[in-house]
Amino acid sequence: MFGGWSVVISSPVFAEEGGSGHYLPGYMASSIDLSLSNEAVLVRLIANSFEGTSGNSKLPMAGQIVTEADIETDEVALDFRWSPADEFADGWVFNAGVTFPYISMRVSADIVDETGGQDTVSRRVVSEQSGLGDVVIQPLMFAHTINREWWGDYRLALYAPTGDYELGRLANTGKNYWTISPSLGFVHIEPAIGREFSVFGGIEFNSSNSDADYLTGTQAHIESTFVQNIILLGGFTGIGVSGYWYQQLTGDSGQGAVLGEMKSQAIGIGPVLSYRAKWHRTKLAAELKWLHDIEVSGRFEGDTISIKVRAEY
Repeated sequence: MFGGWSVVISSPVFAEEGGSGHYLPGYMASSIDLSLSNEAVLVRLIANSFEGTSGNSKLPMAGQIVTEADIETDEVALDFRWSPADEFADGWVFNAGVTFPYISMRVSADIVDETGGQDTVSRRVVSEQSGLGDVVIQPLMFAHTINREWWGDYRLALYAPTGDYELGRLANTGKNYWTISPSLGFVHIEPAIGREFSVFGGIEFNSSNSDADYLTGTQAHIESTFVQNIILLGGFTGIGVSGYWYQQLTGDSGQGAVLGEMKSQAIGIGPVLSYRAKWHRTKLAAELKWLHDIEVSGRFEGDTISIKVRAEY
């Protein structure tokens, strides 16, 4: 009966606390994400917008179980990287970096009461929160010039729990746990015909969210981008396609994992527009990307729009 918010429900269950992890699937997928290949300073402005839903799946979120959850997340981040010197070995350059995200989130969902052996919806909740997200520290980054057409990227990222988190509040700008993420990438660019093919992959190892007593399982992902560039507007303008595959390798655990150790997975694809030019001594690059989730299990399903602007000094 809706008047008292007492609705019996039967639905599939989610994995991955909050319906998402630290890493945004498809986030790092093209040459605009490469580390510096020479002594320089790099600044990137990154904006991501995601709208998604859980449908009638049950989802663990901040110590509560929800269903019919809708989420809107807007993130603006400043990414700084520094390469203190040119090659320390043949074709190898060291980088370090840090990313500061600011997140605005809105979540609306039905709270599920699982007492008495029968699931019921007790009430509809709307939660909003804005603030600093979880800072990403990248102490080890290595750019590798393999040859004139191939580049490698190898790095270790640490997601620190600097964002705000409150048990029982659905919208939180932080995850309340650490994540260690090693990754590697390869970019192939054919200058003569302007084609770029990139592939990146990584794994996320998470610590436990002590407030919720919830450990999200290890996650893996592969992203790839194909772009055709042409000379236009004083630089190189590219159009192409990007996609990702995302899989949770181990199940969730802890006292808070009351829905069991289901494993999340997702596949997404979408178009990419890019632009590159040089202004005086500054290398500029920009990328606009839309990713649409086409097959999702155990996560929020929706659409991501991202904009990246890169300046290398």
